[in-house]
Amino acid sequence: MDLFEYQARDLFESYGVPVLPGIVADTPEEVKAAAEKLGGVTVVKAQVKVGGRGKAGGVKVAKDPAAAEEAAKAILGLDIKGHTVHRVMVAGGARIAQEFYFSVLLDRANRSYLSLTSYEGGMEIEQLAVERPEALARIEVDPLAGIDLETAKAIAVQAKFPEELVEKVAPVFVKLWEVYKGEDATLVEVNPLVLTEEGDIIALDGKVSLDENASFRHPNHEALEDKDAADPLEAKAKANDLNYVKLDGEVGIIGNGAGLVMSTLDVVAYAGERHGGVKPANFLDIGGGASAQVMANGLDVILGDEQVKSVFVNVFGGITACDAVANGIVAALGILGDTATKPLVVRLDGNRVEEGRRILEEAAHPLVTLAATMDDGADKAAELAAAAK
Repeated sequence: MDLFEYQARDLFESYGVPVLPGIVADTPEEVKAAAEKLGGVTVVKAQVKVGGRGKAGGVKVAKDPAAAEEAAKAILGLDIKGHTVHRVMVAGGARIAQEFYFSVLLDRANRSYLSLTSYEGGMEIEQLAVERPEALARIEVDPLAGIDLETAKAIAVQAKFPEELVEKVAPVFVKLWEVYKGEDATLVEVNPLVLTEEGDIIALDGKVSLDENASFRHPNHEALEDKDAADPLEAKAKANDLNYVKLDGEVGIIGNGAGLVMSTLDVVAYAGERHGGVKPANFLDIGGGASAQVMANGLDVILGDEQVKSVFVNVFGGITACDAVANGIVAALGILGDTATKPLVVRLDGNRVEEGRRILEEAAHPLVTLAATMDDGADKAAELAAAAK
């Protein structure tokens, strides 16, 4: 889950990271009131989860509350790379002497954490990384040891910070690591981290991504979700503890196990090439327990997608036997009743497969077609979807 800048700012502040004051506002009038409260020069910043806000006109400096109000009128409603601005943050101004860059992220390739740090930070950090990679220090962070003050100083030295600044930035690096570790983040980035003319180090802009797999340890993270921007089908699936991702296709996919579902996506996409370019409509893993209610919840989500023209249920019976899955499908169709209107192709294999197939054959539901293999099932589902387009 990616956070808005104002949420990252608040999180930083709670961990003692030095930040500027900031007030969230949704209207030009609220922006003016916020600027009056903060006093002096303020910065009106679009709150969207995408980079390049400044270049797109989403960040404006205001010398007084009236100017802040006018800035808000220009920013609110602005489209920035497909993201419409509905909210801004009014932040206090700062007299910037220098800009730096610091981040901690999950390094999946090396199964570790990585710190990216540069003395030459600022808005063009991506360009710097390409043109002058030696200016961006890449330091592996031991997940067990983390970043203590000694490690933070070593990072600053390797990033070519002068000696007088090492002592200033190192404690901030430690605080940012505490945010990363304490919130189970996969990314904590500050761009820019600045030195003000007064000699203070301030995190001027923050980006934080949280690991949703750790949400059980952080019940407060639920309040950080942008529910208004969430896909309604994905929200429904999440409410039912289903692993669902919406895709742009016509064949709904239900499987048990992420690996099997991923394989099913590939097979359906391949079969779809023979049927007018039909594609998978979603990723949906119902996990090991394909009970009637779980199956009904999964079908309810998929059938709620207007793009879906057919559904391919591909299950390998392991701990949950095929007869239990078959009973779940029959019961799920009974639960859904008239809301189930799209054809289902079902392929079962594994534990008690013959019994599972027998149950579905005897149920003889008009929407259900049995397939002997995954390839056959994918082809039939793609054919049905193509015919319904």
